[in-house]
Amino acid sequence: MKSDNVKKGMKQAPHRSLLNALGMTAEEMDKPMVGIVSSYNEIVPGHMNLDKIVEAVKLGVAEAGGVPVVFPAIAVCDGIAMGHVGMKYSLVTRDLIADSTECMALAHQFDALVMVPNCDKNVPGLLMAAARVNVPTVFVSGGPMLAGRVHGQKRSLSSMFEAVGAHAAGTMTEDEVREFEEKVCPTCGSCSGMYTANSMNCLTEALGMGLQGNGTIPAVYSERIKLAKHAGMAVMEMYRKDIRPRDIMTKDAILNALTVDMALGCSTNSMLHLPAIAHEIGFDFDIAFANDISEKTPNLCHLAPAGPTYMEDLNEAGGVYAVMNQLSELGLLNLDCMTVSGKTIGECIKNVKNRDEEVIRPLSNPYSKTGGLAVLKGNLAPDGSVVKRSAVVDEMMVHEGPARVFDCEEDAIAAITGGKIVAGDVVVIRYEGPKGGPGMREMLNPTSAIAGMGLGSSVALITDGRFSGASRGASIGHVSPEAAVGGPIALVKEGDIIKINIPAMTLDVDVTEEEMAARKAAWTPREPKVTSGYLTRYRELVTSGNRGAILEVPKNNE
Repeated sequence: MKSDNVKKGMKQAPHRSLLNALGMTAEEMDKPMVGIVSSYNEIVPGHMNLDKIVEAVKLGVAEAGGVPVVFPAIAVCDGIAMGHVGMKYSLVTRDLIADSTECMALAHQFDALVMVPNCDKNVPGLLMAAARVNVPTVFVSGGPMLAGRVHGQKRSLSSMFEAVGAHAAGTMTEDEVREFEEKVCPTCGSCSGMYTANSMNCLTEALGMGLQGNGTIPAVYSERIKLAKHAGMAVMEMYRKDIRPRDIMTKDAILNALTVDMALGCSTNSMLHLPAIAHEIGFDFDIAFANDISEKTPNLCHLAPAGPTYMEDLNEAGGVYAVMNQLSELGLLNLDCMTVSGKTIGECIKNVKNRDEEVIRPLSNPYSKTGGLAVLKGNLAPDGSVVKRSAVVDEMMVHEGPARVFDCEEDAIAAITGGKIVAGDVVVIRYEGPKGGPGMREMLNPTSAIAGMGLGSSVALITDGRFSGASRGASIGHVSPEAAVGGPIALVKEGDIIKINIPAMTLDVDVTEEEMAARKAAWTPREPKVTSGYLTRYRELVTSGNRGAILEVPKNNE
């Protein structure tokens, strides 16, 4: 046992004395020690129930012969952090979570781990840590929130943000906004649409790191407690069989996850997190993979914000495995990939059927023949940009319009809600990338304002920042290189014509090469927005969005 390094032998007598101080018995010291990484806190709605999940995991581990030991991981609620300086601290926690979990797991020599995350950066952060530590590990999330209901219609957090835009446009009263406020988030859990948290939790199943239902069983269902107990039991079986994360999270498994992502219509943030997870296993993930996979993968689901269905509906329809079963019929998945259940993907999905073809479209009637995400390149994004094309209306798939340029999110929101943005415009928000932000803020407020003001089918938004999974419309993010390093987005001027062609996967500004070169020669870097604290260190180490905003030590004093 790895934990024997702190439990066995005369030299470990001081270590055992400290374990005695914890109340650990001699019998327990003879058993595998399993770290339970709890993301519980009292500020994130998706995490307020994790204490119950953790207790269930502990029971499962103990019943299967292990000794469960809980330690924490931090979590930020993206919704509460949205639209102010707090959003600079969201993406950056992914790496803090990975680093701190690595430290705790290796410092205390745990034999196995159960990760209990739920919201946006916890899942990828803990997947990164699992790959680094590489002891038997299972993921069990807190589960999605149930959809709210307003006037008999299902609603979610994205409806709430758009209601604010509708109020600014004069189409919704303050009392109507308040009704949404009180009803759209009715339970604990990760927000009820296919936003980033639920996207990543679903992808734990596709990767093989979570048991069936981990991405979709609602937080308030008792079935979630049963799942947590089974996760505790499963990690002990993994321990006995010596199945480790790097046996599961292979290159093929990550490509499986990207394929499932396309079919589900996941958040664009998955195109930050999958490259970061791939980096941890030594796989150089090029975001252009997305286009190759998208070309042959049908989009089968339109969950909120892309459509009227929610995570609870996907769960009832058969969940992620039902989607994967259909994809397997087209030969799009590697079915030999291992999972935390000890079975292969093929064995896991074999008999899981689609129970609702309104929620999961059949292969004969997909929403589109291509996947939910696209990577656009061109003279405005030489290294790529990302759009959730499953959430773009048909009339915005190809668009040309004048650039309306803003150097921060706040200025753009003021212009949108102030009625200064009109049909046909292309809103450009720059200096919000990983380095420029720093922290690559999500742009849910401006996209929601555009939609709420009735401009969703006539105005596009591009940014070197990123979008919430709750964003919809022609929202193109992760533009790379970013403005802070002198990327072309920094050179765009008010009124330049921006050309967007999502089917052709291109993003260009209608300016000659000579003019762009002249603008580049005259460009000077901006002073950093933040000059102290963690964000300063993050800014120095973070790479561009197209590389997953991973942290990398500069080479040769770069």
